[in-house]
Amino acid sequence: MTDFSSTNALRIHAGPAARRHIEREGLRPQDVRVIAAAAGGPKGLVLGGIDRFLFGRWLPQSEQPVHLVGASIGAWRMATGAMEDPVANFRKLAQGYIHQSYEVEPGKSFPTATQISKDFDATLRAFFEGAVEGILAHPRYRLHIVTSRGRHILGREGRLRTPAGYLGAVLSNAVSRKTLGAWLERVVFSRDAEAPPLDLADLRHRVVRLTDENFRQALLASCSIPFVLKAVHDIPGAPPGAYWDGGITDYHLHWNYASMGEGLVLYPHFQKQVVPGWLDKALKHRHHATPALDNVVVLAPDPAWVARALPNAKLPDRTDFKRYGTDTAARVRDWSRAVAESERLAEEFAAWCERPDAARLHPL
Repeated sequence: MTDFSSTNALRIHAGPAARRHIEREGLRPQDVRVIAAAAGGPKGLVLGGIDRFLFGRWLPQSEQPVHLVGASIGAWRMATGAMEDPVANFRKLAQGYIHQSYEVEPGKSFPTATQISKDFDATLRAFFEGAVEGILAHPRYRLHIVTSRGRHILGREGRLRTPAGYLGAVLSNAVSRKTLGAWLERVVFSRDAEAPPLDLADLRHRVVRLTDENFRQALLASCSIPFVLKAVHDIPGAPPGAYWDGGITDYHLHWNYASMGEGLVLYPHFQKQVVPGWLDKALKHRHHATPALDNVVVLAPDPAWVARALPNAKLPDRTDFKRYGTDTAARVRDWSRAVAESERLAEEFAAWCERPDAARLHPL
């Protein structure tokens, strides 16, 4: 790995309540009640080292229940954290994601949504084969997979109705995030149908039981980006309809964590900003921290370090599929390098946990 010792790779951001706690007591694994994991596709690859440290070394030092909340790749990561031997499985996740490739039909530039969904479903089936029962019965971890269920015109996927429905959602959301509930409903698949320990009333929502029967479909739906993958319809045990990427309603899971009452939220993230929904990406006024994040600690790569240390001076992201085109080997090379460099994030966090210095904390 390249030595950039003059620049910290990791920035630690804390809400006011989290900062006060760390100033008094430091940050201990027993302080954490929730771990959140955002949607964001390949960006999540740089968090693999932190994930391995948290689930392999740090959290096992405590005994309290921990709620693992994730959307899209974040849901995949959190499900991996609840597997037996999470360290090995996080490495497997990264390798599989980095080396993914899809057959392109003759005469087309990109694979179809149907093909991507079929291949990705097969990937999830192989990855979690024989592991779901253990995930759902984990003695400490409560997994929550976030999806977006279409309502009304978006209740079924269709060539005309899906674009029309999402146009309506975009326009409504621009006026008020609350109106998004007229088009899409947050559906959280939770172990034992036990909701996360916080208030979810910011958006229309429901919690359904996560089971061995619907696990793979819920996870596939949570990763199903509209127009890139197909919606997952009529998931067993859940209300009928079309289910898409959980990041649409909850891109970065900007939830009311302050309503928990006790405990901290640890949030390994690829940036400082916790953006509410995917449709809020262009609405910069919704990117600011709110009192809902008062008890949240965000671990994120320093933008200056990203610009200096990572290929293309940025995190891996979905635009790389177009950037590299059919040159899969080049994309694999650069994503692998980004993952190797990002080991520094885990190293710095581990060192900081040994001697938590509140002076290093940045506001959210």
